[in-house]
Amino acid sequence: MSQTQKIAVVGLGKIGKAVATNLAHSNRQFIVADRQIEKAKEVSQALGKSVQATDIDAAVKQADIILLAIPFPAVATFFSQYSNSLSGKIIIDPSNPIVPDEKGGFKKVIGLNESAGQINAAALPSGARLVKAFGTLGVASLGSAAFQRPDKAVLFYAADDDSVDAEIGKFIRENGFEPVKIGGLDQSIRIEVFGDLHEFGALGKTVTLAGAKQVA
Repeated sequence: MSQTQKIAVVGLGKIGKAVATNLAHSNRQFIVADRQIEKAKEVSQALGKSVQATDIDAAVKQADIILLAIPFPAVATFFSQYSNSLSGKIIIDPSNPIVPDEKGGFKKVIGLNESAGQINAAALPSGARLVKAFGTLGVASLGSAAFQRPDKAVLFYAADDDSVDAEIGKFIRENGFEPVKIGGLDQSIRIEVFGDLHEFGALGKTVTLAGAKQVA
Protein backbone atom coordinates (compact mmCIF):
# COMPACT_ATOMS: atom_id res chain seq x y z
CA MET A 1 0.00 0.00 0.00
CA SER A 2 1.11 3.57 -0.65
CA GLN A 3 1.76 6.22 1.95
CA THR A 4 -1.37 8.08 0.80
CA GLN A 5 -3.85 5.64 2.32
CA LYS A 6 -6.67 7.72 3.80
CA ILE A 7 -7.77 6.91 7.35
CA ALA A 8 -11.15 7.63 8.88
CA VAL A 9 -12.00 7.30 12.56
CA VAL A 10 -15.73 6.54 12.56
CA GLY A 11 -17.44 6.86 15.93
CA LEU A 12 -16.17 9.45 18.39
CA GLY A 13 -16.90 7.89 21.73
CA LYS A 14 -14.06 7.31 24.17
CA ILE A 15 -12.08 4.90 21.98
CA GLY A 16 -12.53 6.89 18.78
CA LYS A 17 -11.45 10.11 20.47
CA ALA A 18 -8.41 8.44 22.04
CA VAL A 19 -7.25 7.02 18.70
CA ALA A 20 -7.86 10.32 16.89
CA THR A 21 -5.98 12.25 19.57
CA ASN A 22 -2.97 9.97 19.29
CA LEU A 23 -3.04 9.95 15.49
CA ALA A 24 -3.05 13.75 15.42
CA HIS A 25 0.57 13.60 16.66
CA SER A 26 1.58 12.04 13.32
CA ASN A 27 2.00 13.86 10.03
CA ARG A 28 -0.88 12.00 8.44
CA GLN A 29 -4.08 13.78 7.46
CA PHE A 30 -7.20 11.87 8.41
CA ILE A 31 -10.97 12.04 8.79
CA VAL A 32 -13.15 11.96 11.87
CA ALA A 33 -16.84 11.12 11.56
CA ASP A 34 -19.78 10.52 13.83
CA ARG A 35 -23.56 10.25 13.66
CA GLN A 36 -23.53 13.72 15.22
CA ILE A 37 -21.64 15.89 12.76
CA GLU A 38 -21.19 18.58 15.42
CA LYS A 39 -19.20 16.12 17.52
CA ALA A 40 -16.91 15.44 14.55
CA LYS A 41 -16.43 19.17 14.00
CA GLU A 42 -15.56 19.71 17.67
CA VAL A 43 -12.95 16.95 17.59
CA SER A 44 -11.51 18.26 14.32
CA GLN A 45 -11.20 21.78 15.66
CA ALA A 46 -9.55 20.53 18.85
CA LEU A 47 -6.98 18.39 17.04
CA GLY A 48 -5.86 20.75 14.28
CA LYS A 49 -5.83 21.33 10.56
CA SER A 50 -4.73 17.81 9.64
CA VAL A 51 -8.07 16.44 10.88
CA GLN A 52 -11.11 16.74 8.61
CA ALA A 53 -14.66 16.36 9.94
CA THR A 54 -17.25 14.68 7.73
CA ASP A 55 -20.46 12.73 8.05
CA ILE A 56 -20.19 8.95 8.08
CA ASP A 57 -21.32 8.50 4.48
CA ALA A 58 -18.52 10.73 3.21
CA ALA A 59 -15.95 9.13 5.50
CA VAL A 60 -16.75 5.65 4.22
CA LYS A 61 -16.49 6.77 0.60
CA GLN A 62 -13.22 8.64 1.04
CA ALA A 63 -11.27 6.39 3.40
CA ASP A 64 -9.10 3.39 2.58
CA ILE A 65 -8.78 2.40 6.24
CA ILE A 66 -11.69 2.76 8.66
CA LEU A 67 -11.23 2.57 12.42
CA LEU A 68 -14.78 1.55 13.29
CA ALA A 69 -15.18 2.69 16.90
CA ILE A 70 -18.83 1.78 17.37
CA PRO A 71 -20.51 -0.67 19.77
CA PHE A 72 -20.33 -4.35 18.91
CA PRO A 73 -24.11 -4.73 18.29
CA ALA A 74 -23.98 -1.94 15.69
CA VAL A 75 -21.17 -3.40 13.57
CA ALA A 76 -23.26 -5.85 11.53
CA THR A 77 -25.79 -3.11 10.77
CA PHE A 78 -22.98 -0.81 9.64
CA PHE A 79 -21.62 -3.52 7.35
CA SER A 80 -25.06 -4.07 5.83
CA GLN A 81 -25.73 -0.36 5.35
CA TYR A 82 -22.39 0.30 3.64
CA SER A 83 -21.83 -3.06 1.96
CA ASN A 84 -21.48 -1.53 -1.50
CA SER A 85 -18.86 0.98 -0.34
CA LEU A 86 -16.54 -1.19 1.76
CA SER A 87 -14.99 -3.43 -0.90
CA GLY A 88 -11.22 -3.02 -0.96
CA LYS A 89 -11.12 -1.22 2.37
CA ILE A 90 -9.48 -2.22 5.64
CA ILE A 91 -11.81 -2.18 8.63
CA ILE A 92 -10.17 -1.95 12.05
CA ASP A 93 -12.49 -3.36 14.70
CA PRO A 94 -11.85 -2.48 18.36
CA SER A 95 -15.26 -3.69 19.57
CA ASN A 96 -15.72 -5.77 22.69
CA PRO A 97 -18.93 -7.82 23.10
CA ILE A 98 -19.71 -6.77 26.66
CA VAL A 99 -22.35 -4.93 28.67
CA PRO A 100 -22.47 -3.92 32.35
CA ASP A 101 -23.54 -6.71 34.69
CA GLU A 102 -25.54 -6.47 37.90
CA LYS A 103 -22.41 -6.44 40.09
CA GLY A 104 -20.71 -3.33 38.80
CA GLY A 105 -18.58 -5.24 36.29
CA PHE A 106 -19.10 -6.50 32.75
CA LYS A 107 -20.37 -9.63 31.06
CA LYS A 108 -20.16 -10.98 27.52
CA VAL A 109 -23.22 -10.78 25.29
CA ILE A 110 -21.99 -13.69 23.15
CA GLY A 111 -20.83 -17.17 24.07
CA LEU A 112 -17.82 -17.48 26.33
CA ASN A 113 -15.82 -19.12 23.55
CA GLU A 114 -17.02 -16.76 20.81
CA SER A 115 -15.17 -13.65 19.66
CA ALA A 116 -16.40 -10.36 18.29
CA GLY A 117 -13.68 -10.55 15.65
CA GLN A 118 -14.91 -13.80 14.13
CA ILE A 119 -18.57 -12.78 14.35
CA ASN A 120 -17.88 -9.46 12.66
CA ALA A 121 -15.70 -11.14 10.04
CA ALA A 122 -18.62 -13.39 9.12
CA ALA A 123 -20.75 -10.29 8.44
CA LEU A 124 -18.00 -8.47 6.54
CA PRO A 125 -18.97 -7.32 3.02
CA SER A 126 -17.21 -9.04 0.14
CA GLY A 127 -13.83 -7.54 -0.68
CA ALA A 128 -13.30 -5.82 2.68
CA ARG A 129 -10.60 -6.91 5.14
CA LEU A 130 -11.02 -6.95 8.90
CA VAL A 131 -8.35 -6.30 11.51
CA LYS A 132 -9.00 -6.71 15.24
CA ALA A 133 -7.09 -3.98 17.05
CA PHE A 134 -7.30 -1.03 19.43
CA GLY A 135 -9.71 -2.83 21.74
CA THR A 136 -7.03 -4.70 23.65
CA LEU A 137 -6.32 -1.78 26.02
CA GLY A 138 -8.62 0.25 28.18
CA VAL A 139 -9.35 3.82 27.10
CA ALA A 140 -7.16 5.24 29.86
CA SER A 141 -4.16 3.22 28.66
CA LEU A 142 -4.78 4.13 25.02
CA GLY A 143 -4.08 7.64 26.15
CA SER A 144 -1.54 7.35 28.94
CA ALA A 145 0.61 4.55 27.47
CA ALA A 146 0.88 6.08 23.99
CA PHE A 147 4.36 7.27 22.99
CA GLN A 148 5.92 6.03 26.22
CA ARG A 149 9.72 5.91 26.41
CA PRO A 150 12.22 4.38 26.27
CA ASP A 151 10.26 1.30 25.19
CA LYS A 152 6.86 1.62 23.57
CA ALA A 153 3.85 -0.22 24.94
CA VAL A 154 2.59 -3.02 22.71
CA LEU A 155 -0.73 -3.00 20.93
CA PHE A 156 -1.72 -6.51 19.80
CA TYR A 157 -3.70 -7.12 16.64
CA ALA A 158 -5.13 -10.02 14.65
CA ALA A 159 -5.84 -10.32 10.93
CA ASP A 160 -6.34 -13.10 8.42
CA ASP A 161 -4.87 -11.16 5.48
CA ASP A 162 -1.11 -10.65 5.74
CA SER A 163 -1.25 -7.91 3.10
CA VAL A 164 -2.58 -5.47 5.71
CA ASP A 165 0.35 -5.89 8.09
CA ALA A 166 2.55 -3.06 6.82
CA GLU A 167 -0.22 -0.48 6.83
CA ILE A 168 -1.66 -1.60 10.18
CA GLY A 169 1.80 -1.60 11.71
CA LYS A 170 2.31 1.95 10.50
CA PHE A 171 -1.07 3.04 11.88
CA ILE A 172 -0.35 1.51 15.28
CA ARG A 173 3.08 3.15 15.44
CA GLU A 174 1.53 6.49 14.51
CA ASN A 175 -0.71 5.99 17.55
CA GLY A 176 2.36 5.65 19.74
CA PHE A 177 2.45 1.86 20.22
CA GLU A 178 4.49 -1.10 19.02
CA PRO A 179 2.44 -3.50 16.85
CA VAL A 180 2.48 -7.23 17.60
CA LYS A 181 0.42 -9.57 15.45
CA ILE A 182 -0.86 -12.62 17.31
CA GLY A 183 -2.23 -14.46 14.26
CA GLY A 184 -5.50 -14.64 12.39
CA LEU A 185 -8.97 -13.66 13.50
CA ASP A 186 -9.39 -17.06 15.12
CA GLN A 187 -7.07 -15.63 17.79
CA SER A 188 -9.01 -12.40 18.29
CA ILE A 189 -10.72 -13.67 21.44
CA ARG A 190 -7.32 -13.42 23.12
CA ILE A 191 -7.25 -9.62 22.67
CA GLU A 192 -10.88 -8.98 23.59
CA VAL A 193 -12.06 -8.27 27.14
CA PHE A 194 -11.37 -11.26 29.43
CA GLY A 195 -8.86 -12.68 26.94
CA ASP A 196 -5.38 -13.69 28.01
CA LEU A 197 -3.76 -10.77 26.15
CA HIS A 198 -6.23 -8.09 27.18
CA GLU A 199 -5.52 -5.44 29.79
CA PHE A 200 -8.80 -6.46 31.47
CA GLY A 201 -8.08 -10.16 31.18
CA ALA A 202 -5.28 -12.45 32.26
CA LEU A 203 -2.58 -10.04 31.11
CA GLY A 204 -3.87 -7.30 33.39
CA LYS A 205 -1.46 -4.57 32.26
CA THR A 206 0.31 -2.97 29.34
CA VAL A 207 3.54 -4.61 28.21
CA THR A 208 6.55 -3.66 26.13
CA LEU A 209 7.88 -5.78 23.28
CA ALA A 210 10.07 -7.77 25.68
CA GLY A 211 7.05 -8.59 27.82
CA ALA A 212 4.90 -9.42 24.81
CA LYS A 213 7.39 -12.03 23.64
CA GLN A 214 6.86 -13.89 26.91
CA VAL A 215 3.07 -14.07 26.61
CA ALA A 216 2.01 -13.85 22.95
